[in-house]
Amino acid sequence: MSEVTSLGEALPLEIERCQEMLAQYVAIGPSGLFGAMMIRPALSKAIKALAEGDVVQMIRSYEELKTFED
Repeated sequence: MSEVTSLGEALPLEIERCQEMLAQYVAIGPSGLFGAMMIRPALSKAIKALAEGDVVQMIRSYEELKTFED
């Protein structure tokens, strides 16, 4: 895989990674509820920031999404 060089490339990759993780938490059922509750708002903020082109919020969202470990 090539090296990611910009926030515009890195944030969508983190969003995708966290969406996959969210799907796994949801599939677990009630035991995955807490994890899903933590990821959903972070994903929503990241997607909104990306859509609006809000660079400051994109940086914050990128850093927040990176904290979720799979």
